[in-house]
Amino acid sequence: MRWVRGSIRFLIYLSILAVLVLIALSYLRQRPQDLPWTELRLDHPIGIFTGRKLAKLGDDFAGCRMLLDAAGVVYEPLPPVGTDQCVRDDNVRLLKPGTGQISFAPQTVAPSCPVVAGLTVWQDQVVQPAAREIFGQRVVSIRHLGSYSCRTIAGGDAWSEHATGNAIDIAAFTLADGTVISLSGHWDEDGPKGRFLRIIRDGSCDLFSSVLSPDYNAAHADHFHFDQAQRGTMGYRICR
Repeated sequence: MRWVRGSIRFLIYLSILAVLVLIALSYLRQRPQDLPWTELRLDHPIGIFTGRKLAKLGDDFAGCRMLLDAAGVVYEPLPPVGTDQCVRDDNVRLLKPGTGQISFAPQTVAPSCPVVAGLTVWQDQVVQPAAREIFGQRVVSIRHLGSYSCRTIAGGDAWSEHATGNAIDIAAFTLADGTVISLSGHWDEDGPKGRFLRIIRDGSCDLFSSVLSPDYNAAHADHFHFDQAQRGTMGYRICR
């Protein structure tokens, strides 16, 4: 009898597990972005594996450019330049954006294609929704502190992702009415500007291999650092 009861209990547990699996699969079919093997689309909602798929674009320059084309990003692909640790071979120069898109200042910054792909999703699905919710208007311009810099990480021997343009530093945002929101001026505010900056920082962590903010250290007191380090495809990711 003990054996029978054990068998019945096992079948009940197995049935419950099967039901839970079916429920999970049904849910995931409605959210393909939550599966690691589905195709990346920049207009799909952000999913569990979106950031890792974006980082993996570092191995697929042609595929990355196709995604930018489909998203309407205005850019110019650049030929490979540089030597040794500072070779840039998948960078794209951002040109004057189309109507309704966010411009970058200074214009014509040229990060790696995976960084631009991440920025595209971030602008559309994180920055603009937060701006509309908090300020009732859109962001029209983002001020950056550059992308390419052939150097190591400060204080160490490891090469920075900036050395290949696989990173960008974001400093400020301009709203449609001309209001400027900067990390140096508003990060520590408890009001809407500070809340906006913290929301878009948190949202960026799902899209970039590394996100460093003023919460990280004094060197990042005035900007967000975003990069698509290759380790972000399968290894650890940083959000601070």
